[in-house]
Amino acid sequence: MNSVDIGTLIVRDPDICGDRPRIANTRITVGRIATLWKQGLTPEEIADNWGYLSMAQVYAALTYYHANREEIEMLLARDLADYEKYRQIYTQK
Repeated sequence: MNSVDIGTLIVRDPDICGDRPRIANTRITVGRIATLWKQGLTPEEIADNWGYLSMAQVYAALTYYHANREEIEMLLARDLADYEKYRQIYTQK
């Protein structure tokens, strides 16, 4: 029987996804999983829609989100502000 150290499911790397917490061996950030969950998708639907994600990975991301909600919400707000800034620049051309 193989055990998984749940501490290995969420990682950060300054060279990948801007050092945002993400599911190990993917480019799926905790913020992305949290956003999908806040939009009403269940963990099962998230795992089904992204067939390479396991339920353990999805729940690890949601656990990280709930344990670090302020950090993730700040990152999501920064991403939205960046998006709006660039959207305005490119729609004015």
